[in-house]
Amino acid sequence: MLEIRFHGRGGQGTVVASILLAKAFFSAGYDVQTFPLFGVERRGAPVEAYLRLDKKRILTRNNMYTPDHVVVQDAKLLQNVDVTKGLKPGGWILLNTAGPPLKKEAYQGFRLAWVDATQIAIDCDLGTRTHPIINTAMIGAFAKMMDKPPLDMISEAIKAEIATKPAHNIRAAQKAYEQVTLMQDANDLRPD
Repeated sequence: MLEIRFHGRGGQGTVVASILLAKAFFSAGYDVQTFPLFGVERRGAPVEAYLRLDKKRILTRNNMYTPDHVVVQDAKLLQNVDVTKGLKPGGWILLNTAGPPLKKEAYQGFRLAWVDATQIAIDCDLGTRTHPIINTAMIGAFAKMMDKPPLDMISEAIKAEIATKPAHNIRAAQKAYEQVTLMQDANDLRPD
């Protein structure tokens, strides 16, 4: 079973990202669970969402404490939130940022990936310049990072679930899939 934790802020589509990935994985033959964790429910407040997936039936119904991978939709959260808390050694950390994190030593033992989902969302006319909606770009990058689910299943999930600008959202996922930078080890700044 794989467990993924999403970190974001209210209004960025963090919960929707986990739902879209769940639907894409379900279409790919996985059993899935997704659920959010809200603090103060307002735009800009930190939000967490969780996704479990397995080829077998998922029977567990508890919270997630030791995720295999983490998706961080707002790099500013790194200043206040320990996104590596409970993260299994060797797990992926996917960041929405234009370049690698400055304090790479904080991520030793993990694999890093990053994509400028903010710029991709702006380029694809998703949200506004001050509040871009980056979730579909992040799931496109996630699909490349994990080599699953297939990008066409992400596109189908977007078409089924997103009524506003589905073609723009699909384009954002495709661009992020192509542009994500993957590092196998945080000690090595050379991309794959």
